[in-house]
Amino acid sequence: MAGIVIAQRFCGPPTSGNGGYCAGLLVRDLPGPATAVLKARIPLDIALDLKTSPEGAVISGPSGDVIGEAWPDLGFALPEPPPPPSWEEALAAEARHIGIGQRFHPICFSCGPERGEGDGLRIFAGQVAGADAGQLACTWTPHANFAEADGLTPVEVIWAALDCPGFFAWVVREGRHGALLGTMTGEVLRRPRAGEPCIVTAWPLERSGRKETAGVALFSAEGELLARAHQVWIVMSAPPKLPSAA
Repeated sequence: MAGIVIAQRFCGPPTSGNGGYCAGLLVRDLPGPATAVLKARIPLDIALDLKTSPEGAVISGPSGDVIGEAWPDLGFALPEPPPPPSWEEALAAEARHIGIGQRFHPICFSCGPERGEGDGLRIFAGQVAGADAGQLACTWTPHANFAEADGLTPVEVIWAALDCPGFFAWVVREGRHGALLGTMTGEVLRRPRAGEPCIVTAWPLERSGRKETAGVALFSAEGELLARAHQVWIVMSAPPKLPSAA
């Protein structure tokens, strides 16, 4: 058992931890693909307990309530990412990020436009030109402020970079706003170095009631797959019905 504190700088909504970052903390010491489930709002700036073992990890609050848990998931079929766009195409998609003209979570560690370089990740995924609605991309260069002693980006920061694009994939496809990350299953194949140009992609998978699933991936600028994940988002209100196929 170890004590951890999730600082305010790692928020998603203003009073809760960023889902991808907290999920990444849960899985960072687990081998191979792993699943993290967030069960409650993640409190900030208070002491939490993190219990880890080869079988999994659990974050508990001060009263012992389970906030999140994770386990190795070697049998899970992770989504196969679509071929990544070029750096130039990802940069152009970034300019279409829907959060440029609308306010979602302006101080979110992952996607908040009010966070400066080296303070937040500034992941601004936008629609890829000519692709299906909701297929998003953006560029991302990990900042040295987040690197570990070996110069590599930690797992929890990589998972944070993959977090919000999956949310925006469904926002772009359906035009709705509110959803919370419930479950994320992912793997990190290679951690990028600080200063290494990367491309983040996201695409909607399927919807069942108030559950929407998305795929997300991280590539090098040359197209090497670095990380990928499957996400389950819980819509806060009933989503609109999609038009019937002709």
